Amino acid sequence: MSEFDNGVSAITGNAGLGLLCRGIEKESLRITPNGTLSPLPHPEGLGSALRHPFITTDFSEAQLELITGISQSADDCIDELTNIHRVIYKEIGDELLWGASMPCILDNDTNIPIGHYGSSNIGRAKTVYRNGLGHRYGKLMQTISGIHYNFSLPETLWPAIAVAKGQHLDQGFQDQSYFHLIRNFRRYSWLLIYLFGASPAVCTSFIRNRKHDLRAIDKHSLYLPEATSLRMGPLGYQSGAQSDLHVSYNSLEHYMQTMIDALIRPFPAYETIGVEVDGHYRQLNTSLLQIENEFYGSIRPKRRIQTGERPVNALRKRGVEYVEVRCLDLNPFLEVGIDTETLRFLDVFLLVCLLLPSPDDTADESDEILHNQLTTVREGRDPNATLVSSGRARNLRQWASELLGLADRVASVIDEVSGTTQHQASAAAQRHKITDACLTPSARVLREMNDQRVSFFRLIMNLSENHRQVFTNEPTNPDLRQRFASLAENSIRDQLAQEVDDTQTFEEFLESYLRLDLD
Repeated sequence: MSEFDNGVSAITGNAGLGLLCRGIEKESLRITPNGTLSPLPHPEGLGSALRHPFITTDFSEAQLELITGISQSADDCIDELTNIHRVIYKEIGDELLWGASMPCILDNDTNIPIGHYGSSNIGRAKTVYRNGLGHRYGKLMQTISGIHYNFSLPETLWPAIAVAKGQHLDQGFQDQSYFHLIRNFRRYSWLLIYLFGASPAVCTSFIRNRKHDLRAIDKHSLYLPEATSLRMGPLGYQSGAQSDLHVSYNSLEHYMQTMIDALIRPFPAYETIGVEVDGHYRQLNTSLLQIENEFYGSIRPKRRIQTGERPVNALRKRGVEYVEVRCLDLNPFLEVGIDTETLRFLDVFLLVCLLLPSPDDTADESDEILHNQLTTVREGRDPNATLVSSGRARNLRQWASELLGLADRVASVIDEVSGTTQHQASAAAQRHKITDACLTPSARVLREMNDQRVSFFRLIMNLSENHRQVFTNEPTNPDLRQRFASLAENSIRDQLAQEVDDTQTFEEFLESYLRLDLD
């Protein structure tokens, strides 16, 4: 029996399959009614971006980040995300949430307001970090939005996984298993880019003077005919400075070593920028990575942190708690950018990654992984698109069909426990996208642009207006509004209290905050 077969057998009938834990972090730009980036600060009615548990900002004051809690139901997770949208639309007046990952009409870097989090030390550090991102990569790139999917196994499922792998169940085994999953996710995440990529085109305002090989589809739009997710390519979250950085996922220890090296290694170009110049902080430090979040990986091992704690220190002390999937575009045809069908397939896909054999990664394999990602980004819908596995060429669609065959088996096992056919239906829907690339979101974006004879901007603007109309036409739920009004008030109170309670100077705080546990 293969390792995968053994794993499927071990989890079959386990009630924990119905208790998988997930959460969503969704980024969206606030835009004006004419489609430009909002110049207004974070709405006061949404509370403190520093302390609100469900509504914050990402890079820009105009880039909302919506955070759900942990849910053991895909339906409940989407319902919660929908409720957060309802609250936001009641507080942003005539503004809209831009429905796509690639941004709206942008002016220039100077007109993109960086997130502001108050005068507390941690609030100032968050703003300085964003200043650093702007200096290092430009503010335009930071306006790209996406969806992060947080996933973990319930305690009731871990014993079966340990039995399947013949290991003793403890935190060390869980860490090992999550890194096992991560290595395979990196190998196969090109499939998610193909299936859910929804950014085959961009506004010309985003490109400006940057080098590119996109084609003009009209006066205001650029695209590639077989592209899936330009967000995941060179125009998106790809860093030249990080291109030579091979982060090892072979164990928690290897991961820590390579991340810490990047966090302490000075980078000449960033030394030129400087840290504190004329009394103003340009960045937190001159290392290759200011902090862990600057590393642009498609998946991250995560652990909830305590106040003022570094993520790498939290991982070292308490191990991996969950993984964060970071390669999902906003689907502009969906009111909240994602749906339950997608969540169910992600659960299936992540379990496939956990159950398949997962050999150690290497720097050469990382190069292959990047090649496969960029090939899928640029030409994934080409039926002749070819990827590489261990130096051997593989047709994208044939490889995808093999992976979906494994997904079918896992989906049926989950559905057997759940008493539904929803996971199997989700896997079947993805298989249809392999046999007919026209069913992918990226193909639909280009088709709708062509059929409606509109630019990328006008298509997404129309969809965003439709989404806004849905939410603003709904009757107000008094309990929901009252709950979030209380959360907003409490978050503002918490921020003010934190500002009063700070006793360190900002310089003292930074020294402490940036300290790494190297023992």
